[in-house]
Amino acid sequence: MTRPLLLSTGPWTDLHLDALAPKAADWGYQGLELCCWGDHFEIQRAAGEADYCQHKLDLLTRHELVVPVINQRRVGQAVADQIDRRHHDLVPDYVWGDGKPLGVQQRAAEEMLATVRAAEKLGAGIVVGGAGSPVWPGVAAFPPPSPEYFQEGLKTFARLWTPILDACRDAGIKFALEVRPGQTAFDIASADQTLEAIGGREELGFAFDPGSLHWQGVDPIEFVRRFPSRIYHVHVKDAALTLHGRSGILCSYLPAGHPGRGWEPRSPGHGGIDWEGVIRALQAAGYDGALAIDWEDPHMDRDYGAEDACKFVKRLDFPAARAKESEAFS
Repeated sequence: MTRPLLLSTGPWTDLHLDALAPKAADWGYQGLELCCWGDHFEIQRAAGEADYCQHKLDLLTRHELVVPVINQRRVGQAVADQIDRRHHDLVPDYVWGDGKPLGVQQRAAEEMLATVRAAEKLGAGIVVGGAGSPVWPGVAAFPPPSPEYFQEGLKTFARLWTPILDACRDAGIKFALEVRPGQTAFDIASADQTLEAIGGREELGFAFDPGSLHWQGVDPIEFVRRFPSRIYHVHVKDAALTLHGRSGILCSYLPAGHPGRGWEPRSPGHGGIDWEGVIRALQAAGYDGALAIDWEDPHMDRDYGAEDACKFVKRLDFPAARAKESEAFS
């Protein structure tokens, strides 16, 4: 049996959910990864209105869509980041408040606790998102930080996230940390260090995003092989590299879509990732969760891209061989 195919709603949060849901169903999706900005899933309304979650479920049910995952990458990022003006547009006004860093972090943590409770009410078993990183500004920095800088930063990360992971444990929710630059876990070694920092707690695993690994030069298949039991969610996102001697992977301050960049996000199947190899690795790891299109492509119409990506992944995601079938080739 193939995995449920979801659409992560982030690129469409300018639309009301009641406008996006029928589109997603027509494109062929079986469910949504609801993002917690725009009106798609509002945490404070979920906390304060008794029938809010049921109304969302009723809307999605009318279009035969499920919602096993919610995405809180924006607020989650502010929990452990070094807060600056970049975060102002990332979090709701009530989380930003007066903008003083400690207060923003505390309010972001409170919102994440509320997110866990809201996910439980909605019946979603996974919260996916960023978690922020106290040490990311030191990566590839000059002067280079000491090893102690990173060790202390990881301890800070663990301290800030412990209450949220406790809430996940009590609610039976898994937190899937997006593995990408900007997080404590951005490649294989740093993912190992992040798990070690939290004492290997089962509440935290990874949202596996091949695109964010590929452009760094990390083989996504090797990531799956290293963490087969810690992949709690999968984001289907592609990337293309253009390293022609004048560009680099740090992209020279250039915005997405600029031809001088060394890499770009691509709609699935339009980049450089070995997707069949990724699916085979997920089969070997026993991953039976959802595949969520986390769509991003600066050169493609988003609605066309969402439908095209859905068709691509449906062709790609073949069922695993049954045990007796595998034995026939041994």
